[in-house]
Amino acid sequence: MNIISKTNKIGLITVALFFAFFSFLPSVLVEGSPSVIINDSFSDNLEQESLNQEKEPYYASNNTFLSPINRPFLIQIRKIFVTAYSSTPDQTEGDPFITASGARVYDGVLAANFLPFGTKVKLPELFGDKIFIVEDRMNARFKDTRIDIWFPDRSSAKEFGIQETTMEILDY
Repeated sequence: MNIISKTNKIGLITVALFFAFFSFLPSVLVEGSPSVIINDSFSDNLEQESLNQEKEPYYASNNTFLSPINRPFLIQIRKIFVTAYSSTPDQTEGDPFITASGARVYDGVLAANFLPFGTKVKLPELFGDKIFIVEDRMNARFKDTRIDIWFPDRSSAKEFGIQETTMEILDY
């Protein structure tokens, strides 16, 4: 006796195909699935001319073929001014080693007023592939024009100064 009817089999196959071909959630996709190809290099192509980047061959590129499940996706590129700060009492309203999100400062902390806590960004022109995480806030006068990077000492922060660069906002 056939336990699963023909209608139920067709329904299960339809659902499986729907998720395989139309799912935009990377956590649903199985890495290596031959049915879905994710190529998020479209953002790279938009800014390719202005950034003067040399295109890698397809076999050396990490943007081609299937994207790993935990790989960040680029959601926005923008020009931004970057400044630096350190853990000194005159630059904070409380404990200079605790960020506005409640985390202890560490290499890779970024302060921004226009991005939510936990947002991951890259500053490829200045720091290559290093990922910074928004954990702190700046003075209210800096709405969306500037970000601030934490440095372990005041002299390093002063040496960094203010720089204009390209920021890549990522989504995991």
